[in-house]
Order: sequence, then structure tokens, then C-alpha cells
Amino acid sequence: MKLSIVKSIRTNNFNDEHVMQKITGMWKEASERLPKHESIYGVYHDYQSDYKGDYTLSISVEDSNGESFIEIPSNDPYRIFKVDTTEQGIYNTWNSIWEQEKAGILKRAYSFDFEKYYPNGEIEIYIAIK
Repeated sequence: MKLSIVKSIRTNNFNDEHVMQKITGMWKEASERLPKHESIYGVYHDYQSDYKGDYTLSISVEDSNGESFIEIPSNDPYRIFKVDTTEQGIYNTWNSIWEQEKAGILKRAYSFDFEKYYPNGEIEIYIAIK
């Protein structure tokens, strides 16, 4: 899958005290340029190590007119997590993912993970697995 990058940041969930401000600011800044009736992706890539290390988060769309792209290999296996639509849904789902990883239930590949935001409001998180 080839996605056009709208905006990217580099951050860390545990060592960057401004992580939430950076992420929400990036989404707010990019929102003007995002399509209204297409899926939007939050792609996590360029992992330094595991979920505690630095990573890049890119807001992306299925549009081939952008100047920079992310190419997500189509043959990578993924575990898909449906996100509930409550205000804390994404946060709660990521916490569940991290807990499953800590418990040894989820073996992550740390290649490309992504949140897929559907036009109908549904959200899924795709986690690359080994």
C-alpha cells in the first residue's frame, strides 16, 4: 500500500513530555488538507526499538499526488484492533496493545503500524506482527 504523507513528527511516548501536544498539533495542522470522504492513516514507522523508543508518526492518505510517500509492504501480517468510538478509545486501545506485548501475547514486528480512520467514523489499529 502506497500512502502520501501529509505531515510527520518524530517523538517518544515515554521520554517526550510534549508528545500529546505534538500529536494533537500535527493532526490539527494537517486537518485542513485531509479529504473528508476517504480513509486517513496515522502511520507509525522508523522505530528506534520497541514501543518505549523514538518513532515517526505520519498522517497519510491514499493519494498519489503527494511529494513524499510511505510504502507499506502488502505481505506483512497484521493483527487488527477495533477502536471504540469513545473519547479515550484510541488511548485505551494502545494501552491494551502495550499490555498484551508486555505479557508476551503480542509479538510486534516494529515495521509499520497504523491507525485507519474510516469516513464513517470507525477506527482500526493495524499492528505488524512477527
